[in-house]
This record gives sequence, structure tokens and C-alpha cells, in this order.
Amino acid sequence: MLTLFHAPQSRSSRLVTLIDEMGLQDRVKIHTVTIPRMDGSGMPDAANPHPEAKVPALMHDGTLITETAAIILYLTTLFPEAGLAPKADDPRYGTYLTWLFWYGNVMEPVLVLQAAGLSHPHLHATFRGHPEVVARLRAALERGPWLLGDSYSAADLLCHSPYAWFQEATPDDPLIRDWVARCMARPAAARTKTSDAAALHEAA
Repeated sequence: MLTLFHAPQSRSSRLVTLIDEMGLQDRVKIHTVTIPRMDGSGMPDAANPHPEAKVPALMHDGTLITETAAIILYLTTLFPEAGLAPKADDPRYGTYLTWLFWYGNVMEPVLVLQAAGLSHPHLHATFRGHPEVVARLRAALERGPWLLGDSYSAADLLCHSPYAWFQEATPDDPLIRDWVARCMARPAAARTKTSDAAALHEAA
């Protein structure tokens, strides 16, 4: 059994959706934990093995995996039959890996810096800015309808997620807005939203 340590309505919600999309509910136990929140609520949870008291964290036979892209790669490699990622001999595999690591190395830092109102030549030289993020997404979706072409993948699940959480940040681009809406409308995403809301209500 694998265990995902999850805090409702947090970055780990994407992993709950992935587990649902992959049909792994009977293979991955979801253990709910508390985390410190930006509004000052919440607290570290002694049951959470993440070294920084964050989520997500995945435990598999005593091995700890943290960071969203790493967990996505781990699960889609461990269960390739689920079809949420190309296999290593698929020509799209390199593109899939690129999207996973581009998200964490570029897209999320750019969005966080923009939300914080921070700008500096060093930051732009390293990460570029939101217009470049939008251009890269649009270029892929023009060949789409998904980031890897004809089929939805874990790359779509990850890369659309900040716009699902902060819809006001979604670019005013019909192609990107339609992609985000289609990702959000998937039944697994809706089920995660419902279960997260219920968990928070019970904890209140």
C-alpha cells in the first residue's frame, strides 16, 4: 500500500485527483493531515513525514517521495497501465517530462512572483514572466487540444492547476481558458473538490 499525505484544498489536491484519474483508490491510501496555511490557520502535523511539514508527501514501502512533479512521475511510472502518461519508449515521453519539470522550475515561480508583486531583472532573466508562460502554453494548445496532443495527461492536470485555484489569474486567452475549463470539468476534479470541501467542513 502507498500512502499519500494530503491536506484538503492544497497543492496535494492535485494528487488526489490524479489517484482518482488513474483508478488507484484501492492502491493508495489518502491520509489527511493539517498544514500551516497562509492565513495563519492550521499547524504542522506530527503524522506528516514531509521534512518541511508541507504536502504532498507519498510513502511507499518506507521510501518517502515529496514534491508534486516527483510524485506524479513516480505514480505514472509505477502504474503505466493507467494511461495518464506516455511510456518511456513513446516519442511524447520527453515532452511529458519537460512539462512536469517546467511547471515547478518556471511556471509556478513566475505565478508566485507575480502574485507577490515582485519584479527584478535577475528574476526575469531566470524565470521570464507570465507572458512567456502564456505563450508556451498557447503554442502547445494550438497543436492540442491537450499539452501532449490528442490525449489528456498528468501534464494537463498539473499545469492547469494554478488557474483552477486562482481563476482571476487565468490569461484572457480563449484557447487557454477553454483548456482550463475542460480540465476543471473532469469528473475526478469535481470529486476532489467535493471531498475536500466535506473534509474542511468536518474539521471546522
